[in-house]
Amino acid sequence: MDDLDRNLLRLLQRDATQTAEALGRALGLSTSQTGRRRARLEADGVIGQTVARLDPARVGLDVQAFVQVQMASHAPEGARAFLRLLEAEPRVTSVWTLTGEADYLLRVWCADLGALNDLVHKMLLPHAAVARVQSQIVMDQPKRDAPLPL
Repeated sequence: MDDLDRNLLRLLQRDATQTAEALGRALGLSTSQTGRRRARLEADGVIGQTVARLDPARVGLDVQAFVQVQMASHAPEGARAFLRLLEAEPRVTSVWTLTGEADYLLRVWCADLGALNDLVHKMLLPHAAVARVQSQIVMDQPKRDAPLPL
């Protein structure tokens, strides 16, 4: 990956809908060169997917929270079952494994506090592998999800 690839990726992180022509102008490359570079980065898995970033409030998601989950057991079958549960739950938008007291950190989006309460008390806590759940409700997000630092 060279500097042109990095610059192309920076531009795409800001707006992935730009045409190869517009990207080429910004990079000082021809449309075809830019298209080939982008195709190579996609084929190599550097660009995994292109998605739309939605406004949560405008689609009825008013509560964002981070939920820490401490497991009661680290048996492989329990962990796999728990991860399958998380994969199937659309309110859970990201999952990280952690060091420290919590085993997992979940980013969740819910319509309201009742939906968050249901998620915690009807889905997470009843799972046999879960020992403890702690949630933090996001009050504001002064810095939005930023592009990767290239």
